[in-house]
Amino acid sequence: MNTIFFWVEEYLFYPKKLSQKILSYILLPCTALYCTVVIFKRIFSKPQDFALPIVSIGNLNIGGNGKTPFTLALLKDRENVAIILRGYKRESRDLLEVHDNTPVMLCGDEALLYAKSLPKCLVIVSKDRAKAIKYAKKKGVKAIFLDDAFHKHNIKKFDILLKPSNEPTNPFCLPSGAYREPKSLYKIADIVAVEDRDFKREVSIKNPTSKMVLVTAIAKPDRLDKYLPKDGTIIAKEYFKDHHLFTKKELQKIVQKYSASSLLVTTKDKVKMENFNLNLSVMELEIKIDRKIVQKIDNFIDNFANVG
Repeated sequence: MNTIFFWVEEYLFYPKKLSQKILSYILLPCTALYCTVVIFKRIFSKPQDFALPIVSIGNLNIGGNGKTPFTLALLKDRENVAIILRGYKRESRDLLEVHDNTPVMLCGDEALLYAKSLPKCLVIVSKDRAKAIKYAKKKGVKAIFLDDAFHKHNIKKFDILLKPSNEPTNPFCLPSGAYREPKSLYKIADIVAVEDRDFKREVSIKNPTSKMVLVTAIAKPDRLDKYLPKDGTIIAKEYFKDHHLFTKKELQKIVQKYSASSLLVTTKDKVKMENFNLNLSVMELEIKIDRKIVQKIDNFIDNFANVG
C-alpha cells in the first residue's frame, strides 16, 4: 500500500517515470473540469465578514509546504488568538476545543501539536470553519488564524500563501498534478511567503544516538534528507502515509528489525508516539520568518478596527 501511495505522490509532484507523465496528460480533461469548478466557486462566493481579523495560512498545492511550523513560529508569542483547522483524519466529527491532553485520534496530529506548543492560544478543530469562528469569537479572542483555508471563499480573510523553494515540476491541478488551484492565484494572495527567502528552516536533533531509524508520516518525506546527520548514525528510513497514526507494536518491530538505539521523528510524529515509552530522537524544526512578513500581519490585525 505504501508503495502505491508514494508512486502517486511522486506522480503528482515530481513525475519521473514515463507512465506517470502519460497518466498526467490523460487526466487533463478532468483537470480542466476541476479547475472550472474551482474558479466558478471562487468567483461566485460571497465572503462573510465576521468583524474580526482573520488570517489564513495556506498553500496552492497539496501538503508538505511547512504550514504547521510556519504557524507555530508566527503564533509563539501571541495571546488571545485562536487557531482553527480541520483536524485531518480525526475520529471525532463535531467542533472540538483541543487541549494538550486531548487524545490524538480525536483531534489529529497537527491540532495536538498546536495545543502542546501554543498553550496561550485557543485551538479548535472543525470541518465548518464559519461555525468555529463564531465559537472562537464568543470565547473573546481578538484574532483568528486559519490553517489551510485559502480555498475557503466564503470567509473574509487575509490570505498568506506559502511557496516552496523546490516547486513541483508538475504544473497541473488535480488530478493531473498536485495543485489544488491554478498557480496564477498566487497573485491574489495578500502575502506570498517564499521558502528560503521569506522564511527559513532551522533543524536540530534532540537526543541523538548512534543508531537511529528515521520514522515519519509526513508528505514528501524526502525533504527531510538535507537536515539529516551525515555521520552514519541514520541506519535506515521508514516512511508512512501522511498523518498515519502509529501503533506501539509497529514501531517496536522497526526497532527490532534494525537493532536501533532510537527512532528519529519529527515533532509532528512525536505527539503520536510519546506515550509508547520508546527512545525517541526528535528533529526539532524552527522557522525563522522575515520581519517584513510579520510586520504586514501585525499591521493587518492592529489596523483592522480602523479599516473595518
